[in-house]
Parts: sequence; C-alpha cells; structure tokens
Amino acid sequence: MKKQKGFSLIELLIVVAIILIIAAIAIPNLLRSRIAANEASAVGSIRTINTAEVTFASTYPDVGFAALASLGGSGGTSTGAGLLDSVLAGGTKSGYSFTTTVTGGTPSTQYTVVGDPVSAQTGQRHFFSDQSGVIRYNTSAVATVSDNPLQ
Repeated sequence: MKKQKGFSLIELLIVVAIILIIAAIAIPNLLRSRIAANEASAVGSIRTINTAEVTFASTYPDVGFAALASLGGSGGTSTGAGLLDSVLAGGTKSGYSFTTTVTGGTPSTQYTVVGDPVSAQTGQRHFFSDQSGVIRYNTSAVATVSDNPLQ
C-alpha cells in the first residue's frame, strides 16, 4: 500500500475555520480604525481650511473670506488662491464632504465650514468651525455653532 502525503479534508476545514474566526475578530477593528483615521483627517482638513481662510482674508482684504473653491486652484488670485490642494478644494477628502458658507457682505466677515461623513462607514461624527477657529462636533446630525467643541 502506498502512503499518501498531504492534508485531510478535516484538517483543511479546521484551518479554514480558524482563519474565519481570526477575520471575524480583525475586520470590525479594522473598520473602527479606518473611521478614526477618517475623522482625524477631517479635523486636520478643517484646521487647514481655517488657516487658508485667514490667509485669504489677509491677502485679499477687499474680498474677505472665500468659498472653498476659491481657496484652491493656482495662480494666486482671489478666484484661485492656491492655498488648498485640489482634493480638499474639491470638497471631498478621506470619506468626508466639506462645504463652506461665506456671509457678512463685501468684504465677507464671517464663514462657516462643515465636514460631514460621506457614509456611516467613513465616519460617525460631523464637524463644524467658523471664523473663531473652534472645531465642534455632533454625533447624530450636522454640527452647528452650539455643539460641543473638540478637546
């Protein structure tokens, strides 16, 4: 009789079961860490937008604060200041969508920036900031000036 070499079906099934158990433990942790990374990126993006808004307002005092698209671009003009990279100026980065609203006449004296997750898999917190530079968050709805500030 020849002795066969290799793994039996039972041994292969046990290995597959162990791999599935490890994956079931690891995948939720991976998703949570991705959400945390996206939220950290969103906070950094809002800080960058705040800095760009202040720089824009001091560079173009007759315009004041600007819309998100005007902070991007190239050429160093009030319609394309080149203060933000093209991805962030486009409004979506790292699973978050960013919008700015400029108010206060001409020159614009106030702005707000809101960062909302594109889906529940990309983030759980909504972020808000204005000309004060304080970043606020809300876990259930679009963040506003009355929400809790980040610590």
